[in-house]
Amino acid sequence: MLTLIAAQARVMRAAYLSALFGIFTVALAADAPAQLFTFSQTGGNNSANNNNNRPSDPFNSAAGLGGQVTGANAANSQVSTGSSESNQGFTAADLQGHNTALNTPQNLRDQGVSAETSERSILRPTQPPSEFETYASTLVNKPLRRFGAELLIPNARNFTPPPTTAVPPDYRLNPGDQLILGFTGSTVADGLRLTIDADGRIFIPRVGAVPLAGVRYGDARDVIAQQTSRFYRNFQVSVTMGQLHGITVYVTGFAATPGSYTVSSLSTLVNAVLAAGGPSAGGSFRSIQLRRNDQLISNFDLYDLLLKGDKSGDRILENGDIIYIAPAGPQLAVIGSVNHEAIFEAAPNDSLETVLSYAGGTNTVADDSRLLILDPLRAESVGWETLTPEEARTRIATRGEIVRVLSAVGIARPVRQQPVLVTISGEVGRPGRYYFQPGVSIADLLEKAGGLTPQAYPFASVLTRESVLQQQRISYNRAVNDLQLLLTTQPLVSAERNERLQPAALDAVQSVVQQLNARQPDGRIVLNLTPETKTLPTEIVLENNDTLYVPPKPVTVGVFGSVPSPASFRFEGARKIRDYLALAGGVQSLGDKSGIFVIRANGSVISNRHHHLLGQRALPGDLIFVPIDANRGEFWARLRDITSTLFSGFAAAASVKVLTQ
Repeated sequence: MLTLIAAQARVMRAAYLSALFGIFTVALAADAPAQLFTFSQTGGNNSANNNNNRPSDPFNSAAGLGGQVTGANAANSQVSTGSSESNQGFTAADLQGHNTALNTPQNLRDQGVSAETSERSILRPTQPPSEFETYASTLVNKPLRRFGAELLIPNARNFTPPPTTAVPPDYRLNPGDQLILGFTGSTVADGLRLTIDADGRIFIPRVGAVPLAGVRYGDARDVIAQQTSRFYRNFQVSVTMGQLHGITVYVTGFAATPGSYTVSSLSTLVNAVLAAGGPSAGGSFRSIQLRRNDQLISNFDLYDLLLKGDKSGDRILENGDIIYIAPAGPQLAVIGSVNHEAIFEAAPNDSLETVLSYAGGTNTVADDSRLLILDPLRAESVGWETLTPEEARTRIATRGEIVRVLSAVGIARPVRQQPVLVTISGEVGRPGRYYFQPGVSIADLLEKAGGLTPQAYPFASVLTRESVLQQQRISYNRAVNDLQLLLTTQPLVSAERNERLQPAALDAVQSVVQQLNARQPDGRIVLNLTPETKTLPTEIVLENNDTLYVPPKPVTVGVFGSVPSPASFRFEGARKIRDYLALAGGVQSLGDKSGIFVIRANGSVISNRHHHLLGQRALPGDLIFVPIDANRGEFWARLRDITSTLFSGFAAAASVKVLTQ
């Protein structure tokens, strides 16, 4: 077995040498241009004036270029035939053996740079919050992270430069870098992949070794062209980067994942830091040091990049560089009406104003006339301290402080300090929306709207207000919830609960509650006016977004509920409420005369239980409602307990309907 392996090794070595120094049987036509990689025995320059004046070459013959390339790469290389065609030199296949021989462990490591770094950056665990992050989040009752932590989210992205990254002209070539060469003109070759060896050279057959280590990438073309011009003329050469070599750097200090990293030779300080997970919970964003040969090359501040987009302190890495992440400096929390709530790391001598600028400053609705400061670490601290902008400009930031910016909106101000936008419609001279300074009254509104028309009926005016609507909703929802609890628990405490807990009864309860929930108050204010009043109460101070509607005088009176013919009847001033009930056919047998109530046009409600209602004079726009007597009939008597409560629910529903329409 060992003998066989040794024999195979000798064969491969011979093939490699043959590919580099093989004997070519080539015939040169009189008018054919010179061929790249055609060895010149004398090593001198070829004449570009006349091909027939070339020095004698034992590998050239007068038979033309129909010869067969011999050696290890013969099967992969072909030479064009015929003296009238452009003749081909070596292609990328001619260097197959040469490039294969250069697949050393170093080069194989270069090829795995992206995969290795990507894997390490993607698989790193989530950083736990620091003790101060936990404390600040608990204090403000919301998650609060360090500024810049969003860049370091695991599984987010690979921070190493991709293989297709454009190589800058100032990049210095190093051993392991691979170049792709192309020749046109008097010599033709395309896609030649040559790797710089450990001695810093590439080897071009028939041209020889070209030293490139340390050469600027932008100058590589000129260096290669100058070396090739010793043998050929009238040619053009193109040089592109095929593959970059890998370098090893060391990320130390307070990094999330310290250790050695193999990165691309184009990687910078920031690439390596982010590939290592960035600073740990105790690491600094403000001091990331790059050391090379025991010299401090750069002390980079990540805030310059995050806040200003400034990478002037970033540096391209070299093999063996050491990156040290210093421990975190003083940290402060900035919350409230700022553009970015977070925990920020203060640099030495940073003022509170500077720290506030890290948060993007105050936002649009902030109260920028003051700051609130809480220092939980100071023993003599008495709680939140108020600072003016001038004081914040001169006060040095202290570790552990909480900076809060208050909002200037969402605060209830006195009515006489609120700008007022009011809508007035109906029977006025100029209906519309009007803007007033704080403290305006209904008298001012009527004057601007042109006063009331002769057809106006102030008694039925509807004034709605947002603040009243909010309070009504709270009270109404509470009343509906209490009613629902009463209706659902009453059968449970009744002596006849087995009969009370029937599905039909429970369904009736849910139906009433759903109807009440579907109806909501409208924020109406009942004006204390008499039907004969010809004007509105002028002393009422208006609030922002108030709406005033002055209707014309109604001409009907409505009768509904437990009557044979519910309808609206023409108003006649001499008629009383009992007269309109008679017009509707009177009260039915199931109607409850004692529970009759009337909803006036101004929104007020009067009941027959406390007033001699039927004998009162009806007013324009009255709505007379006759409820059902829950105590009549055998069925109602058996369910008297629950239906007596349902009566209240139906009455309330009817009242709300009138109030909201």
